[in-house]
Parts: sequence; structure tokens; C-alpha cells
Amino acid sequence: MNNTAPTFSKQDNLKFFRTLNSRVNNYFKENNIQKTGNWKLHLKAIILFTIFLTPYFLILALDMPFWAQLLLNILMGVGMAGIGMNVMHDGNHGSYSSKSWINKIMGGSIYVLAGNVYNWQVQHNVLHHTYTNIHGHDEDLDAGRIIRFTQNAEWHRFHKFQHYYSFFLYGLLTFNWALTTDFKQMKNYLKRKLSYGTPQSPTKLWTVLVITKIIYVMIWMVLPMVLGVTWWKVVTGFFVMHYTAGLILSIVFQLAHVVEETTNPVPNENGEIENTWAIHQLYTTANFAPKNKIVNWFTGGLNHQIEHHIFPNISHIHYGKIAEIVKQTAKECNLPYHEFRTMRGAVWAHYKHLKDLGTKPEFA
Repeated sequence: MNNTAPTFSKQDNLKFFRTLNSRVNNYFKENNIQKTGNWKLHLKAIILFTIFLTPYFLILALDMPFWAQLLLNILMGVGMAGIGMNVMHDGNHGSYSSKSWINKIMGGSIYVLAGNVYNWQVQHNVLHHTYTNIHGHDEDLDAGRIIRFTQNAEWHRFHKFQHYYSFFLYGLLTFNWALTTDFKQMKNYLKRKLSYGTPQSPTKLWTVLVITKIIYVMIWMVLPMVLGVTWWKVVTGFFVMHYTAGLILSIVFQLAHVVEETTNPVPNENGEIENTWAIHQLYTTANFAPKNKIVNWFTGGLNHQIEHHIFPNISHIHYGKIAEIVKQTAKECNLPYHEFRTMRGAVWAHYKHLKDLGTKPEFA
């Protein structure tokens, strides 16, 4: 990744963000509601943790056929993804609750998902939200050599097949978290002296990482074996759970940024991006299935990525309401507002974009 951070233009002649921010603040003031989560989010958290943990205890307590165990592992993966998108995500953005200690607890739910708070906050809150869709700075675009997410990435011959194999690889996201990604990221981020909020001692960060990984393995792999679940069933179930969660999370992430409608701005010779940060988010982000109640509920509002990127400290439960404000303000300023009416349409757009990016550049 590039260590020289680009800067954004400070010239907002359209007064887009000033106008938008004022309108959104007025919405919360006039309706006398907080920008953080409410009872709807708390109830959702209980439901998702129930979906995630109940199958685990059933597997430990009951002697069941392997096919039944696998179905429960898939259900755990669904709950795992749901917690990540709704509870952990809002918690680490400080938007779950008005109380910081509650946000810290909910953000810490990433540890039961095999992740690490420090790494996630740096990658997501700092790099992704600041440098959205900028090659070499937004790590969400970095899939190594195996997948080409931007035209700026190096092309290899096998990329012409990436629209076929990428979806199979997406399921490995959280599995890689559990095994290798966190260690590589922490080494890299500490070397670059990156942090979110108050910098922490490297010794403390490494200690927390190692201890939480050990506890994670003990809970999800060692304990089931000790209680009598055959080792190969444990390993297979662990993989199935993570593959399910990884597939869901990866697809949701990609639909918001890796589609033809969004752009990948390149800094000029002075290292500056053409637009202001807020306008940059409109060009690089897309919404999908905004009227689908199931998608809205389960994805934690991540289908309203435009609203989330401009207002990351507002809980996702409000995005449906403020979306009309954002859309109208963008329209008034003659700025883009990318939106797919259905999730199916967004998936198809992502598939086509992968295919286009897989074409050899001189023939594209």
C-alpha cells in the first residue's frame, strides 16, 4: 500500500456538505431523536446473538447427524455476519450508543468473530472511510494479485476468469481473519504508526491480539473436541461457519464500491484528489436495495453506503430516513447518487465489472 496519503480539495463551491450537514442535523433536532441506536438496534443485537450462539450450544449439548450440524454451522455464519454488520460495525464507529463504554463492548464483539478491534478500526475507519476507492490507500481494494478490483491494479492473465472464481474466494474473508490477516495487518499498521483515536502501546496491542486468538481457538475448536465432537466435524463446521459469514460480508462490501458506476479517483501530481471528501464519497459509493426491508434489517444499513460514508457516526437505523435528504441535496448540486433498486441488480453489476476489469487493459 502507498504510504504517502493523498489530500482532498477544500473548495466546495456547491456548499454540498455544509447544506447537507445542516439539513441532517435539523432532521434529528426537529424529531427530537439521537443519532445513535435505540431499542430497535438493541432488540436486533439480541436476535442476532441468539442466531449466532444458540446453534453452538446445541452442537455442544446434542448428539446429532453431521448434516444437521452443518446446517447449524451455516446458521451460525449468518448470525456471525449479522453481528458484524449491525452490532460490531456501529459499535466501532461509536454510533451504537451515546455511551462510549457500550460502544466499546459492542465494538469488541469482533473478537467472537475472529477479528481484532485495532486492525479493523485502522483498516475500516481510517483507510477505507478516508481514502474510499483510492487504489493504494483503501485496503478494501487490495486482494493481493488474485483479484483485480481497479483499473490501476496490475493485470495478470488469470484475471480474465476472475468474474467466475472471485465469488468462491469471497467466503475466505473471515477465515483469513482468524488465521493470518490480523497478524500481518498489525505488523504493517504499527510499522506505519497508524491508529484510530488515542495511540496504544504496541506491546499491549500484540498481547491483546495473541490472547484473544488463543481464547477464540479454545472456544470454537478445542472445547467442542473436549466435549466429544469429532475433530474433523469441528474443523469442517468451523470452516463452513466462516465461509458462510465471509461470503455474505464480502458480497455486501463489494456491491457498494466495486461496480462500474463508482469511480477510482487518482491523486494529481501534487497528491490531491479533485473533489472534497464528502463529494468524493458520492462518486465512489453506491446504495442497493434501499426499499427492501429484509436487506435493510440484515445488512445493518450497509446497503445505504452513501449515507454511511458521509455520516459514519450516525447509527444505521436512521439511514432510511436521511437517505432522501442526501439524495435531494445531491440532486440540487447536480452530483451523482448511485443506487441499485435491487440487490440482484447490484450483484449483476459487480459481476460485470469484475469481468470488465479482468479484460487485458489494451483490449478493454
